[in-house]
Amino acid sequence: MDTTTESIGTLEYVLDKYSKVWSWKVTGDRAVGMISRLVTQAWYGENVNEIIIPDSDESVKQIKMILDRYPLEILSKSAWQRKIVKTLAPKPVPPPVKLKLNRAKTGKQFRGKLLNFQKEGLDFLLKSSGNALLADEMGLGKTVQTLSYVATEKQTFPVLVIAPLVTLSNWEREVSKFLKKKSRNGRIIDADSPSVAVIRTGKPKELPKADIYIINYELLFKRYDDLSRVGIRTIVCDEVHNLRSKTTQKYKAVKKLAALDSVKYRIGLSGTPIYNRGSEIWPIVDILKPGLLGSFKEFCEYFCYVDEKGKAIVLENRRASLRNELQKHVMLRRKKSDVLKELKDKVRYKEVIASDTKYYLEELGKIWKKLEEEQKDAETDFSKSASYQRAIQSERQVAGVAKLFHVINFVKNIMEIEESVVVFCHHKVIHKLLNESLEEFSPVSIIGGQSDSARQDQIDKFQRGESKLMIAGLRAGNVGINLTRAKYVIFAELDWSPAIHRQAEDRLHRIGQQNTVFAYYLIGNGTLDDHVANVLVDKSYEIDEIMDESTEDYENKNKAELILAQIQDKIRSK
Repeated sequence: MDTTTESIGTLEYVLDKYSKVWSWKVTGDRAVGMISRLVTQAWYGENVNEIIIPDSDESVKQIKMILDRYPLEILSKSAWQRKIVKTLAPKPVPPPVKLKLNRAKTGKQFRGKLLNFQKEGLDFLLKSSGNALLADEMGLGKTVQTLSYVATEKQTFPVLVIAPLVTLSNWEREVSKFLKKKSRNGRIIDADSPSVAVIRTGKPKELPKADIYIINYELLFKRYDDLSRVGIRTIVCDEVHNLRSKTTQKYKAVKKLAALDSVKYRIGLSGTPIYNRGSEIWPIVDILKPGLLGSFKEFCEYFCYVDEKGKAIVLENRRASLRNELQKHVMLRRKKSDVLKELKDKVRYKEVIASDTKYYLEELGKIWKKLEEEQKDAETDFSKSASYQRAIQSERQVAGVAKLFHVINFVKNIMEIEESVVVFCHHKVIHKLLNESLEEFSPVSIIGGQSDSARQDQIDKFQRGESKLMIAGLRAGNVGINLTRAKYVIFAELDWSPAIHRQAEDRLHRIGQQNTVFAYYLIGNGTLDDHVANVLVDKSYEIDEIMDESTEDYENKNKAELILAQIQDKIRSK
């Protein structure tokens, strides 16, 4: 720091008059201007050009960043030195849990071969007595590891598989492919597979006897009574992040089923068990190993803080210990880079593209004008909330349309190099416009509402190379499919959840992929995309620190904000 430069303000350690807690007080017009942009928890003091900052490690780091570039006169030097040494000292990180796993041998009822790391996954399930979260990254074969466990552990049948609707047929195929039939006298019938009952209606009806029942989450609540009478021994929750909210009917139904006396094994599968916030892991663990993380209140008191929206966020200094607790007792997590050395990298690009800002702003004006009218007329809180949500969805769609011309040009440029490409979008209108505008490439399509057979037909055509372009709905095509034919994935629209994007990327980046996968996130300049991208970065940091020892290489958000504050300060001081 250049001490010869004129000070922009003062820094003092004080007992705040209103909160009655020791805090940092910054004075000075320029200093207050910068702090107010960088430290969102700060509040204004009782005098002009005075701001109070809570005495937290994060606040001290922010002040230190400013001090490295701008001189502040420090009025409480000894307090500052004690605090800065304590804050910047490296925190002890709990050692990672080292799992001692063997390559387990599959039972006679299993048909096929496991890779070595999958044999270790089987060993993990056996050692955890089948009450576990298999959280391997997507594309590592969690389904086949689970079926190998069912074929190896004793008395696992009947099995109940609960999965998203679009994956039911895939589970039926995998059962037929990997499991052999076992007769009542224990004889293995190589040419036959276990009997499967796929439940596709919510109408109560006595279920037929079967080895395996397959149902989607949405029907579970309606068919609880029927399922509770068939003597389920094993429950498999595929894409178990569907149970991340403890207030939903599907969570309550699974919780009741998992507590039945007949149920002995409970397995959750998901490469992304945490979608948005770390606290989402509690309901999942509460089903698989009740009590492991205490009550939800106890979990929050130890691991979390509550943000301004009332959401429980796992504290930064508790994330490693939560990860260790999960890995020690319930969760197996392997990344593709750890177990598939031959699998090429996955590379992400955030590409800012032009957008029709005139159209965007005009449509935005119409949306918010309509919202104001609806808010005035709304008679209930529900009506107010519903109109606000409609406005947000409309704004996202307008943002997609505003950049559509440039998205299409981007896709065409990649198609010119004659590579297979998958384009993900969010809205049906964008999906339709992309199909129409890229018709020359004879695209195949995945969209919500397709039948299983129509969906699989489109996937097969793409994988066989009959079409080099697939246009897929972001939430319709992010699970249960294999798109390893392509190495380019383009996100024409963004979702609020990082997990949705990762699931979509890993339709390509999985076992069988021979190339580096390139993921392009197209950000419409001057639209809502900028805000969504920032939200994704914040959520990704929390998720990565809980699930993995290392975080994704995103830009340093704090430094980016400081640079912005410096630019604004220069403009202001001229």
